Amino acid sequence: MRSFYFAAAMGLAVVYVSCQTDAGKPGNADTVKSGAAGNTVDSGKPGDAATPSISGSVERGHYLVDVIGCGDCHTPKKMTAAGPVPDMSRYLSGYNAGVPLGKYDTGLANGGSWVLFKGDLTAAAGPWGVTFSANLTPDGTGLGGWTADNFRRAIKEGKYKGLADARPLLPPMPSDNLAKLSDEDVMSIYAYLKTIKPVRNLVPAAILNPPPGGH
Repeated sequence: MRSFYFAAAMGLAVVYVSCQTDAGKPGNADTVKSGAAGNTVDSGKPGDAATPSISGSVERGHYLVDVIGCGDCHTPKKMTAAGPVPDMSRYLSGYNAGVPLGKYDTGLANGGSWVLFKGDLTAAAGPWGVTFSANLTPDGTGLGGWTADNFRRAIKEGKYKGLADARPLLPPMPSDNLAKLSDEDVMSIYAYLKTIKPVRNLVPAAILNPPPGGH
C-alpha cells in the first residue's frame, strides 16, 4: 500500500493555463498520433533545443497515473456506506470549484506541526496557505492549453504552470520524487491525459500566506 503522504502529495499539481490548444491542430507541434505501436505524443517544439524529441505511450501513461496514484487527490470523491470512493464522472478534474472549501483550524494549519487535507484529499492547508489539486483533464480549464514542454517542465523542474520563470510548485506536490521520472515516462503521462474526458472545472488559485516575518 503506497504511503498516505505520497498518495496525498501527488494530488496537487499545477493549476490551469487559461488558453486552450487542442493537440494535433495545425500549427501545434505537440501532435498526438496513432501508430502500430499505439498512440504516442511528440514532446518537443521546433526550435526548443532543451526538450528531447521523444515519444510517450498512452498505455504506459495510463499505467503510471494509476500506479503513482494521481487520482487519489486529483479525483473528487463520493461518500458511500463503505467510505469515500472516486467520482469517476469527474475523473482527474481536481478540486471541485462548485464545492465550498469549508472551515478549518487555521491556527493548526499555519503552525507548522500539521498539514490538513480536505476530506476527499483535493485540497491541503499548511504554513504556506491552501493549495487545490489541479484539473488534469484536456479541457481549457485544465491542461487543454498546455504544451508538452509545459508539462515536462512542471513535472521535471517543479515549475508552476510549467513556465520557465514561474514560482516553484507548492506543497504537498512531491516535486523531488517526480523529477526522477524519465522524460519518456513524463511524456507518456501527458499523452494519456490528453485522451481522457474533458471536464470543465476552473480550480481556484492557491491561497498564499505571507512568508514568516514578511510584510
